[in-house]
Amino acid sequence: MQGNFSFHNPTRLHFGKESLAKLSEELQNYGPKVMLTYGGGSIKKNGIYDQVVAILKEAGKTIVEEPGVMPNPTIDKVLEGAKLAKEEKVDLILAVGGGSTCDYAKAVAGCAYQDKDVWQHYFHEFGALDCQWIPVACVLTMAGTGSEMDACSVISSHAENRKMFYYFRNPDFSILNPEFTFTVPQYQMVAGIYDIMSHILEQYLSDSDDNTSDYIAEGLMRSLIVSSRKALQNPQDYEARSNIMWTATWALNGLTACGKSTDWMVHMLGQAVAAYTDATHGHTLSAVSGAYYRFLINNSDDAKRKFERLAKNVWGVEGAINGLETMEAWMRELGLAMNITDCGAKAEDLENYADACPINESGYVVLTRQNVIDVLRASL
Repeated sequence: MQGNFSFHNPTRLHFGKESLAKLSEELQNYGPKVMLTYGGGSIKKNGIYDQVVAILKEAGKTIVEEPGVMPNPTIDKVLEGAKLAKEEKVDLILAVGGGSTCDYAKAVAGCAYQDKDVWQHYFHEFGALDCQWIPVACVLTMAGTGSEMDACSVISSHAENRKMFYYFRNPDFSILNPEFTFTVPQYQMVAGIYDIMSHILEQYLSDSDDNTSDYIAEGLMRSLIVSSRKALQNPQDYEARSNIMWTATWALNGLTACGKSTDWMVHMLGQAVAAYTDATHGHTLSAVSGAYYRFLINNSDDAKRKFERLAKNVWGVEGAINGLETMEAWMRELGLAMNITDCGAKAEDLENYADACPINESGYVVLTRQNVIDVLRASL
């Protein structure tokens, strides 16, 4: 391993069928008022809401509800939640849902007591988190983003047609019961699975040294491929869903980035499209991956060698392109979007997408604006 790094992850995880019982213990560490935030109401249909509320009430907590978190949380929604959290002086924000709800909770926690223009300060300028922070916890109901054990928060602005990120702070604790993911619709489940794969790949596909992190990444990918197929056949396969959930957490909690420069251009490309189309995150990633990865193979010898390793060690085939095609066959098997047209993108908007796409400079190739347009055109 050639890179220098520091690794610290402060989030405490409770995992398994009985993990929600740990919420009672955790609540003892916080004040009396809890903001309960969630999405469109699916947790009320599947019974998770009732279970969580019962535990909160038994613990004597006053509940401040903030429902309606959308799949791509907006800065307007964040400001709404931040205003409520500050007015109510909440002691803990408890996110019950998938990655978007967890991302939202972190953004609210960091914006509630921030006097500056939060969109400009955090998401444009990457300014310091220099205000009071409200502790955050997560009860996860969908596997994919890894938001339950990282500091990242991805927020959209419809006014600017931008989907931006900021690193706030990690949740204090997260509760992961794989059974809570059983009722996630297949379209969302496979989107989460590809988000996991993309998180691993975008760290794996960088640098050329012999790095322990890459061996870990290969094992995670192999596990994900096996479990994804089992979950596709039987969404209530606990072993498969538990492996997917655990892989999602380790895919983006910092471990596989140790000693790596990382890439992240698939995320930048996908999020630029989603800023205009509001398409599901994992599907925008799958829609741009093929074109981007072919670009890397054709323009970097280091990238080609790494794809050859990926093909052999993960997909069990020889050759960079053969490995990529094998991965794409798996993606089609899952039912993922394979082009951005299926995500609502239009050819006449390619330059707008390019304008909304940040350029990361840590991958095998630093893209120009024209490269971005060319990759997106090849993704139509």
